[in-house]
Amino acid sequence: MASLSDKMVSNMKYSAFSKAKDLQARLLFTLLALIIFRLGTYVPFPGINPSVLNDFFSNNSGGLLGMFNAFTGGALSRMSIFALNIMPYISASIIVQLGAAVIPSLMALKKEGESGMRKINQYTRYLTVLITVVQAFFMAQALQAAGAVIMPSQGLFALTTVVSLLGGTMFVVWLGEQITARGVGNGASLLIMAGIVSGIPSAIARVFEENRTGALSTGVVLGVMAMSVALIYIIVMFERAQRRIVVHYPKRQMGNRMMQGANSHLPLKINPTGVMPPIFASALLAVPVAIVQFSSQNSTSDLMSKLAIWLTPGHGVYVALFALLIFGFTFFYTNLQSNPNETAENLKKQGGFVAGIRPGKNTADYLKYVISRLTWLAAFYLVLLCILPEFLIATMQVPFFLGGTTLLIVVSVIMDTVTQIQSHMLAHQYEGLIKKAKLKGKL
Repeated sequence: MASLSDKMVSNMKYSAFSKAKDLQARLLFTLLALIIFRLGTYVPFPGINPSVLNDFFSNNSGGLLGMFNAFTGGALSRMSIFALNIMPYISASIIVQLGAAVIPSLMALKKEGESGMRKINQYTRYLTVLITVVQAFFMAQALQAAGAVIMPSQGLFALTTVVSLLGGTMFVVWLGEQITARGVGNGASLLIMAGIVSGIPSAIARVFEENRTGALSTGVVLGVMAMSVALIYIIVMFERAQRRIVVHYPKRQMGNRMMQGANSHLPLKINPTGVMPPIFASALLAVPVAIVQFSSQNSTSDLMSKLAIWLTPGHGVYVALFALLIFGFTFFYTNLQSNPNETAENLKKQGGFVAGIRPGKNTADYLKYVISRLTWLAAFYLVLLCILPEFLIATMQVPFFLGGTTLLIVVSVIMDTVTQIQSHMLAHQYEGLIKKAKLKGKL
């Protein structure tokens, strides 16, 4: 049964968009911010030999290095100041959120409301600076170990690399926060999506070029296209799916009036975590493996060579690590977002109850049971969606841009952004109705 907001969205006249000036300003700000981000991916930091770097990425575009390069919109392959993108901030967010679940002082800050969240966000930025400096330093060491990738006459290369990447990363973090506050959609997710989308046209062109030269058969190309369409359909279906728990409200006496009982529902999304578990897992895997692959090029160590092979998409070790991280982050992020005890207490205060379940602790236990089952389903869905295409990419040499992880990010972010746009339109429609009602009242 569709809710009132769903009915309003289906009957919404999008001609009213021309009157929603605030929404127009937000969309324009978001577009300009994404353009600035894309321009920044072409600003290189000093000391890099472009021709050697292009050869290196041409030979390693199919590995995890290519995946991380896809997330950065090609900034890593150009060694731009945005080469780390927003990944250090995501890694810092993971660490802070883990800390908020076990460290009493952070748990107390989280319960303080908006002021506590501001302090937690500040701690996240401090940790982002630390992670960026460490990752930039190791990246500089890996580039120096690669030899001809950097200019022979370049001095203080490590210092300039750290400063350039730190400035670029913090600017991207600030840009993402501005998009979230003044634009439409989640800034961090939109920046990652912008990087992925920028590479999709060239990836599709590469597939057709390989088909023209005979490297990929027509059947494989059609199979990849059908798989992409099927994955998009599955993503939309799962991201919109809900488990609705019917809540009953008895008759209540309010003053001299007897309010009739009513039925409502408590919507629980099958995948409440959205795109965050694959992003978290990719962020934790991408940078260390990028450093390993850089270092293994000119290293004589057998261990470095084996690590570079093991941590390649399609290899069993990489698949197992990626799947375990997605599983873990799905359960972790679900526990952060849901609070069955609080939900059950609120229902009890409002007089609501689930049929056949006693209010209070029994309701909380029932909600925990339902959420646990949904989380298992969401975890398997995310793992299969992100892992199965990796085998196809590894065996058929299809570009990473057409994999399940990238499609999940793009489709989920687009759906979330469209939902926020519809919310702004609904708010504008409510404002118009209120103004009309006030006008009629005065008349």
